[in-house]
Amino acid sequence: MSAPAAPYRGRFAPSPTGPLHFGSLVAAVASYLRARSQHGSWLVRMEDIDPPRQQPGAADSILRALESFALEWDEPVLFQSTRLEAYREHVQSLLERGMAFPCSCSRSDIKRFIGASVPGETAVYPGICRDRPRRPDAACAIRLRTADVEIGFDDLLQGPFRQELQQAVGDFVLQRKGGLPAYQLAVVVDDAHQRITEICRGTDLLDNTPRQIFLQQCLDLPMPGYLHFPLVLAPAGDKLSKRTGALAVDETSAGALMSEALGFLGLPPDAALRGAPPDQQLRWAIEHWCPSLLRDQPSRPWPAAGVLAAAQ
Repeated sequence: MSAPAAPYRGRFAPSPTGPLHFGSLVAAVASYLRARSQHGSWLVRMEDIDPPRQQPGAADSILRALESFALEWDEPVLFQSTRLEAYREHVQSLLERGMAFPCSCSRSDIKRFIGASVPGETAVYPGICRDRPRRPDAACAIRLRTADVEIGFDDLLQGPFRQELQQAVGDFVLQRKGGLPAYQLAVVVDDAHQRITEICRGTDLLDNTPRQIFLQQCLDLPMPGYLHFPLVLAPAGDKLSKRTGALAVDETSAGALMSEALGFLGLPPDAALRGAPPDQQLRWAIEHWCPSLLRDQPSRPWPAAGVLAAAQ
C-alpha cells in the first residue's frame, strides 16, 4: 500500500517592497482558495532579504491588508531575514561538495565575455569562474553548478514544462556578493522548511521552477507540486507591480475588490454576493474553486486603473 498523501500546505510569499496592490491580492486569494479547497493550511512568508528594495512599514501594511480581506493564515508569519544562518549552512554544504563555486564576475563582465550587447538582454552565465581559484581580495557571489540535463515538471494548470538548464540560465547565483541569499536559494530552503506541498503562484515565475527543482535535487529536498496562474497586467502589458505603477488596494472597498479578484480568477460572484464582506465571498469561492476555471483565463489588465487605486 502507498503512504497516504501529506496534508496540503500552501503559502503566499510577498516581498515588502510596497503595500498590497491588486496583483498581489489576486495572488493571495488564488493560493488561499487552493489551500482551503484542499482542506489544507495556508501560510504567509515575508521575503524580506533585499534591503535596498524594501519599504519601511511595508510588511506590516501587507499583513494588515490581508486581514482586511479576511485572508487568515494558519501559522506565525515567517520572515526570511530571520533565516540567514540556515541559508549560509546550505551554501557551505554545496561548496564543500563541489556543487557550488565562488564567482567574482559582474553582469558587465559576463556580457563582455559572451559579446551580449542588447540593452537589458539576459546573459546566460558562461562558466567563467567555474574552475578559477578564488582571488582572496575579490568580493564573490556563490553560484550553483548546473548540469547539461533537461529539468521538467507537470504544472497543474500550464501542463508539461521543460528547460535545458545549462543552456537557458547557466550556473545561477545562490548567494549575492554581500552575503545575502538569492531568491532561488531562499525560496527552496524555506519551502522545504515549512513543508509546503504545492506552490500556487503567477506565471512570471514559471521559468524559475526548473532551477528550483534542480536545487531541490542538489540539497536532497522534497519537490512540491506547482500551479502557475495568469497574471494581472498593467495597461502597458507588463506584470502589475509597484514598478509598473500599481497602487495600494483600498481596504475600505474590500468587498468590491474581493469581487474583482474573484472575477479575475474565473469566479465572479453573482449579483446578490457581489461586494459582500470578503469572508462571505471567500466561503462561497472555496466551495466553487477549481483550477480548471483558470485554464481559459489569460494574463490581462484587470480591472480599470481607478478600481485598483487607494484614495490618494
